[in-house]
Amino acid sequence: MPQTPPSPRPTRSRRSALAVLSAAALMTILDGSIVTVAMPAIQRDLGFSPAELSWTVNAYLIAFGGLLLLAGRLGDLIGRKTMFLAGNAVFTVASLLAGVAAGPGMLIAARFLQGVGSAMASAVVLGILVTLFTEAGERAKAIGVFSFTGAAGASIGQVLGGVLTDALSWHWIFFINLPIGLATIALAIRALPGERGAGLAAGADVLGAVLVTGGLMLGIYTVVKIEQYGWLATHTLGFGAVSLALLAAFLIRQATARTPLMPLRVFRSRNVSGANLAQMLALSAMFAFQILVALYMQKVLGYGALDTGLAMLPAAVAIGGVSLFVSARLNTRFGERAVLLAGLALLFGAMGWLTRVPVDADYVTDLLPVMLLIAGGGLVLPALATLGMSGAGADDAGLASGLFNTTQQVGMATGVAVLSTLAASRTEELLAAGENQAAALTGGYQLAFGTAAALLVAAFAVALIVLRQPRPDAAPQDEPSAAPTVRSGIA
Repeated sequence: MPQTPPSPRPTRSRRSALAVLSAAALMTILDGSIVTVAMPAIQRDLGFSPAELSWTVNAYLIAFGGLLLLAGRLGDLIGRKTMFLAGNAVFTVASLLAGVAAGPGMLIAARFLQGVGSAMASAVVLGILVTLFTEAGERAKAIGVFSFTGAAGASIGQVLGGVLTDALSWHWIFFINLPIGLATIALAIRALPGERGAGLAAGADVLGAVLVTGGLMLGIYTVVKIEQYGWLATHTLGFGAVSLALLAAFLIRQATARTPLMPLRVFRSRNVSGANLAQMLALSAMFAFQILVALYMQKVLGYGALDTGLAMLPAAVAIGGVSLFVSARLNTRFGERAVLLAGLALLFGAMGWLTRVPVDADYVTDLLPVMLLIAGGGLVLPALATLGMSGAGADDAGLASGLFNTTQQVGMATGVAVLSTLAASRTEELLAAGENQAAALTGGYQLAFGTAAALLVAAFAVALIVLRQPRPDAAPQDEPSAAPTVRSGIA
């Protein structure tokens, strides 16, 4: 049975739904950044070893990234509202368990469960959003608001984590999710449209689910451990090979299964395929920038944690302001593809500027221009979201949303692993050549920023060659005409 699309809803009702979806996304993003600030206190109180401590982050990332694709497809089958509510319930319960954790094992298990809940809720958010906002201008504004929560959440998380940990205790970085989660569930029951899924019989591929979840989880685990083991270590090559084999087997299974979990027709849309590839490349650069520029300011320039947060605040404000107030208008007037190319060009300028940062950088002349150019992210993220969902039919909106979120997580994890490793290797070379610590670190970061610029060039090429601006008057030629499409409707 095909997914029953929601009937047209009043503007106020759709705005309430958008507020609920954005609040849930904000909670997920907050949870990803708020924990990093409290890690020293968690280690001290629960007796984590340094190796165990990293799993407070890795357990969440592996579950979150590994289950997004499966959760998105299940949302299409059982109903996206049902999946969203269940995900928020799991996340809220897991937050309570994390807050009362009395030892490392319990906290790591709770963090894994939080990742499961986040995947269930996050995977279907874009699918719900694009079926609610079908008119081009309204959808552009809605995606702009949704993208704004990303920039806001990343910034608020680090500040809020520090405040809660210092004023109360680290337990409250998890307890704060309880009222937010309960309120989100209560409001979502009324605000989100009810819908009937296609039914599990339309895609109850148990073997496919096991293959894709195992492959993605193992792949993300391999990536997050690269910095510890290295690229050519037996651990990395072995687990990476098994991950690729599982994902290859999944694709073969989907091509032959009578009721595939992920119908491969979704990749017939060049916009779906191109936007996911461009996003993986762009976010590899953007997320690594966030990590590496903070390390540069602390390790080379001697900034403290608070000074670093304040120094990066203009970047968050710029991205948030552009995504909230500018991107929708530009997308409506010029089209998402053109806006995406402009945003990628701005990001390339930011990374290119960073390749010349000196050891004794002045914030106003050497770093502030970067923080302003990074506003290109506020153009890139909404445009990619619209293009990535533009070729999804009503039956596949949850799958396309889950796929989009999966490539986002894989891109972020891979970018940090690759660029951090490059920076560390270059630093070691410069130290061996006689450079002092600050100069060697700077040289390593410059190489990483140069590589990030190259990734953005590749994303620009994909956007230029592969992506096409969706048209309101005709289905894309590369999509099957029998499948209904959800398009942005912008000429």
